[in-house]
Amino acid sequence: MFTLRTLLKPNINITLRTIATSRGTPNAVRIVEVGPRDGLQNEPKLLPASVKIALINQLSETGLRTIEATSFVSPKWVPQMGDNTEVLRGIQKRTGITYPVLTPNLKGFESALKAGATEVAVFGAASDSFSMKNINCTAAESIKRFQPVIEAAQRAEVKVRGYVSTVVGCPYEGAVKPSAVAKIVNALFSLGCYEISLGDTIGVGTPGSMRRMLDEVVKVVPPKKLAVHCHDTYGQALANILVSLEYGISVVDSSVSGLGGCPYARGASGNVATEDVVYMLHGMGIETGVDLEKLIAVGRYICNELGRPSESKVNRAWKGATPQKIKENC
Repeated sequence: MFTLRTLLKPNINITLRTIATSRGTPNAVRIVEVGPRDGLQNEPKLLPASVKIALINQLSETGLRTIEATSFVSPKWVPQMGDNTEVLRGIQKRTGITYPVLTPNLKGFESALKAGATEVAVFGAASDSFSMKNINCTAAESIKRFQPVIEAAQRAEVKVRGYVSTVVGCPYEGAVKPSAVAKIVNALFSLGCYEISLGDTIGVGTPGSMRRMLDEVVKVVPPKKLAVHCHDTYGQALANILVSLEYGISVVDSSVSGLGGCPYARGASGNVATEDVVYMLHGMGIETGVDLEKLIAVGRYICNELGRPSESKVNRAWKGATPQKIKENC
């Protein structure tokens, strides 16, 4: 029986990266930047549209190909996104970059379409308790509510991305069964979502629980149609992302400087920081197309506007570092 040590002994040029690639780890990963939407909507400070527009425009300069711009929801429930039309119309849209927006219902979709949206997203949950607390219906019933949105998007030739939250744990009922996650993922995919993002909403996932969940999900939807959206509440986000890479998943959601927080765990960090994800992937030899130096600068800009420190370990570690030093570390 070959162990890792004996396998490496005959050829010292064999690396862990080579072994990982043989298991299906992608050579390139697309980062979906969710800071302007999922990040800012969970920040207590309300920023003017001009700052949000500047943030998105700066992110567009970093090499990111997908930047979630805003959410077309009622400002009564999410006041941070009340300027959605102004933001979407005000950004400098660049060729090769998509700017999806969240549209939880048909009214939101119609408003987004008028504002110029070319890609939208719908949100479901694997937990009935979470779904009931948020939109007063079960997980299965929520899928039915999204159907008119997806059908309208298809008629308008607008791409639809699906989100499934609480894929590992729920703040109300605890552990979520992998089979429940697979059921919702399959439903969204069957309705026409081109990609499904798997969200560890409260950041309780570990490599073990992620594997158990993914084992079931990849039975119903191929890895190339999946993404992961990991929160870092317990410091497990990067480890969980690594697990998803082993399954061949090549799309990762993240938020510049870890914007967002976790509304279900007081004082805990939320979205994994884009800087940290990019640093890890580049260190593994996985391409992202993202300029880390520029990304760090954007993170410092938005944290200054919010009056808060960055949640990114990379950003904090390189505080005051020169561009040359950053390049040397990479």
